[in-house]
Amino acid sequence: MSIQTYIAENKLEWMIVFNGSTDAYQYAYRGCLVITEGKVITPDKSLPPKEIVKQVLLATNSDSIDFMALELPTINLFEGFFAKYQPYLTPEGQYLLFISDINGKGKFMYEGITFYAYALDESSVWNEVLDYADLSKGDLKKMSDKEKIDTVCKEMKRTKLRITDKTYEEIKATQTAQGKLSFGAV
Repeated sequence: MSIQTYIAENKLEWMIVFNGSTDAYQYAYRGCLVITEGKVITPDKSLPPKEIVKQVLLATNSDSIDFMALELPTINLFEGFFAKYQPYLTPEGQYLLFISDINGKGKFMYEGITFYAYALDESSVWNEVLDYADLSKGDLKKMSDKEKIDTVCKEMKRTKLRITDKTYEEIKATQTAQGKLSFGAV
């Protein structure tokens, strides 16, 4: 089963921005993905998900996930996220985690899969990925959603992410109580 089929059949999409193919990828997704589903009330109705990963950017040309960047609201959700999506994560994939309640960054291996973890406080995953891809919003201004995803993912494949090797436990040890800062009306 492909990642696209897995997400669709298990109703794991949440607040979708883009969900489909692009010129460069068989499947691309922007939005949130469910980790823990909400309580099912009736076959047609259920409560909102209990846990999600936010601001997901996913692109693939295979049944697994080739590229993924996302926000983890807390490092405590990592193991649940990993369990839910692990069959689609490969050693060849590029996976960036922007975590709202850690201080610092590091590359770690978890069950044979490499993850790049970064603290996320005031920015967005999209803005962070643009920075790492050495792109500006102006570069993407007149592009369609499909073209933006293709351009960003293509540039991320070329990018050498220079980051210190750490263990998952070392990343988890940087957890703070603060989390992401909110601005504006809440």
